Amino acid sequence: MCRTSAEPPVETTSFVDRRAEEADIRALLTRARLVTLTGPAGVGKSRLAARVAARLTRAFPDGVRFVQLAGLDAHDDRDDPDLVPRAVAEALGPPDPEDVDALAALDVLADRLRARRLLLVLDNCEHLHRACAELAGALLHGTTGVRILVTSRHRLGLTEEHLLDVRPLPVPDPDGDLSAPHRHPALALFADRAAAAAPGFTLTPANRTTVAHLCRRLDGLPLAIELAAARLTEPGALNANTDELLTTVYDGHGHRTLRAAIDRSHQLCTSEERLVWARASVLAADFDLETAEAVCGEGIDDVVAVVAALVGKSVLSREPGPDGGVRYRLLGALRQYGLDRLRERPGEERAARRRHRDRTQARASAYEQTWFGPGQQHLAARLHADRANLRAALDFSLGANGGAPDDALAGLRLAGSLWFHWVAGGAPGEGAHWLDRALEANPGPSRERARALWVAGLLGLLTGTSEDRARGRRRAEEARALARRLGDAAEAAHAGYVIGVGHLLGGEPAAALRHFEDTVARDPVPGGHAGLAGLERVQLACALASLGEADRAVAVCEDVVRVCEEYGEEWVRSYALRALALAHTVREDWHRAEPPARAALHIAHAFNDVLGMAPALDLLALIETSHDHDHDQHEDEREHEHEREHGRDHGLERAAVLLGGADSVRAAPFDAVRQDAETRAREGLGRRAYERAYRRGKASGRAGIVTYALGERESADRRSGPSSGLTRRETEVAALVAEGLANQQIADRLVIARRTAEGHVEHILGKLGFANRAQIAAWVATHS
Repeated sequence: MCRTSAEPPVETTSFVDRRAEEADIRALLTRARLVTLTGPAGVGKSRLAARVAARLTRAFPDGVRFVQLAGLDAHDDRDDPDLVPRAVAEALGPPDPEDVDALAALDVLADRLRARRLLLVLDNCEHLHRACAELAGALLHGTTGVRILVTSRHRLGLTEEHLLDVRPLPVPDPDGDLSAPHRHPALALFADRAAAAAPGFTLTPANRTTVAHLCRRLDGLPLAIELAAARLTEPGALNANTDELLTTVYDGHGHRTLRAAIDRSHQLCTSEERLVWARASVLAADFDLETAEAVCGEGIDDVVAVVAALVGKSVLSREPGPDGGVRYRLLGALRQYGLDRLRERPGEERAARRRHRDRTQARASAYEQTWFGPGQQHLAARLHADRANLRAALDFSLGANGGAPDDALAGLRLAGSLWFHWVAGGAPGEGAHWLDRALEANPGPSRERARALWVAGLLGLLTGTSEDRARGRRRAEEARALARRLGDAAEAAHAGYVIGVGHLLGGEPAAALRHFEDTVARDPVPGGHAGLAGLERVQLACALASLGEADRAVAVCEDVVRVCEEYGEEWVRSYALRALALAHTVREDWHRAEPPARAALHIAHAFNDVLGMAPALDLLALIETSHDHDHDQHEDEREHEHEREHGRDHGLERAAVLLGGADSVRAAPFDAVRQDAETRAREGLGRRAYERAYRRGKASGRAGIVTYALGERESADRRSGPSSGLTRRETEVAALVAEGLANQQIADRLVIARRTAEGHVEHILGKLGFANRAQIAAWVATHS
């Protein structure tokens, strides 16, 4: 027999703030008669239900009745279908204990409650969900004043049921601001339970980051956090015992261990659900349905249905995807449990990991083929979302778990296929790490090695020290020689591009110019990347600008931008825009330099392209220093005073802030633009003022510095005047956008095709560095 309670259980420990969930539950109970709290084991459903029930006692004239079903065995329920109704009858307090069996009949129970207004809480229904569903249905149809609050890892499945998914506690970024830990429920819970286990424990600046990392590794799961905190033996032992605390959470003894709670979830699953759960455990983070089918689907009739069932049983949770789709996630404790189960099946883990690796390779190859074209940001976002799974696939292939030669070669192939992610997706350091490992594991000649050599060489050139750059150039030469020996013209051409970049970054602009003039003049190489021609032209423009041939550089960049816009390509376009801005700065045409630099930064930020963000910020900083040279001293002083009064920075101060922000995201050594901007800003501001502004930028964070750089500024608008880089037709289109006309209306007014109007609007957004039409309208208003 289960233990029942007429009243909600008394709280014996403090309750961590969950006011938002409490409010949601209370709101649901005002408009629904059946509310089910779902969520994985250990997430705090029972505690939350008890808390809400205790606070609603006065709202129900006939009170609250709390029925704890955790101790009721599902096997007994099959033998005795009245077991759940009998537990409810006990909680209601029958007039005569001997009449419990008679009162347990559903119709009798409903008749008894017909005139009552009460809240009935059914706690831990997952193993008895059919019996609980029958009970709830009978009471909903046989009474009018009874409301039911259910906690379960599995929904009851009634049409009247309203669901509320109880999520783990939010965990702050361990590297973020933790100065107010009481505002973070996960940290507050750990501190409270740790203080009970190790008197004197408090959260301090010295241990907050460790606690945040621990809570993140525990996925913010309250039971897991409580168990870890309870194992703390003394206040100062936290840093040394983190791994031990995690082990005891998953494998400790006693009925309250997390493993015991997960065991019950596992018992409630079908054999197919258990197998998919186990196979999904090789996925290191959230995943999409296609990945689930590829990794978990062997021998499963309908993976989609099984995934849906696991979501329904709170084993998998749904997460929003980067493209508006749905992704699925196993909490860390559930993943570890599944992995343990998978390892009980000989050969299954290795097979699942190989399927995952092969799926990852297929996706990477498909993304590479379509990279230079529309939808780049979508591809970049999906790869960013899959970064933990990319690491898992690479680690399997190149680590001890792989071991076979074909696994190592597959790892080399995957690391090379992801070159565009390493370069454009904000992961150059990680890319270099995997490529170094892959090259070491695959010393033999192969197309895959040629590819990996030039990719590693490019990353070394873009991010490394002078020694790394020298090594990068050697790798590019080796890659080209190997590709030529293998007869692979495409990889030889790719390596040649990197060799040219080496000339440019090595302080040899004349050699770079000769190299890229030669490659640009050739016909495209069969099998070469579609965007290679554009990248070569961008580097040609950079070489021209470095040699003072700014007019030629501008013409080359404008042509590349036009082609990219025709194809819907954004990443190469951002590089062309940055080169265009550079060329304008060489001509000291500051007004024309600013829009493309802003647009380049906007695109780089959207891609998380740290290799593109810092140079764009450097250019904007240099442009800001020019504003102070464009005015006489008295005009500067008046403008600076006006900006101080309105809380805005003047040009030199903004330049210092931008340089600080650039250095916070920088992945490459300083170049001439960066050094020139710093020299100008330091000389104009003085050491103290420069360093103060620089520190502001350095501490602003990636999103903060981009917002600062691209933010609307009255003074910047005023300076830029009518010279914006827009053509006459684009200026006309901008004016019509400001009038509120849609693209078709603009086309009708100007007697042009709608596609042409759309193209003009896109060009305006790019040149002005804007993200939407409202910004165009605001810009027109300030320049009319």
